[in-house]
Amino acid sequence: MNNTPSLIILEDHPLVREALTERLVSHFRDITIVYSGASIQDALTALSQTAVDCVILDLDLNDKRSALDNILALTEHAAPVLIVSALGDPATIRSALAMGAKGYVSKQAESAIFIEAVVATLRGEDYTSPEVASALLSAKGPEVKLSDQERRAMVLYASGMKMTSVARQMGITAGTADEYIKRVRVKYRKAGVSVSTKTDLYRVAKSEGLLP
Repeated sequence: MNNTPSLIILEDHPLVREALTERLVSHFRDITIVYSGASIQDALTALSQTAVDCVILDLDLNDKRSALDNILALTEHAAPVLIVSALGDPATIRSALAMGAKGYVSKQAESAIFIEAVVATLRGEDYTSPEVASALLSAKGPEVKLSDQERRAMVLYASGMKMTSVARQMGITAGTADEYIKRVRVKYRKAGVSVSTKTDLYRVAKSEGLLP
């Protein structure tokens, strides 16, 4: 993460843009806002001239463009996208994540959650706020098909075991166990469910009845 992170804020409500900027400035010692506004074209122009560490995007910019098209356009410029928007339906959230957004935070989230999401995005990590994660887990999502070995590795790892212990329990190498976990994360990611941390894996395993 850069000492002076650079960001773009794509939000059509000026008051919300100001509030987001104030939160960012109050947390980071130094920060560069490359662009702040509601024009995806202006944001893309800025991205063509300079790389940024995070793009904060509202799904509804009232620009007659599809939210998913906006995400795709931004990610094509190698811009890490963090959705900060009204809590959408699970299908919309999953689609946004599947299109390449690094995270999704509800506008109703507390300031600390917003900053936590920005920091995670700057580190290259996936993030979904607790409210968003709950919405995803409470709704029946697309089936994620895991192999028996992938499922077993996920359950053992999510239960708290270290990777070496998972490998020993399964009779495989630590590298193979790690590969199983990577495959699990990729499959859930494609289904729109972020499982970047062990806690995320535990939450998913528990919701599917694999762990108590």
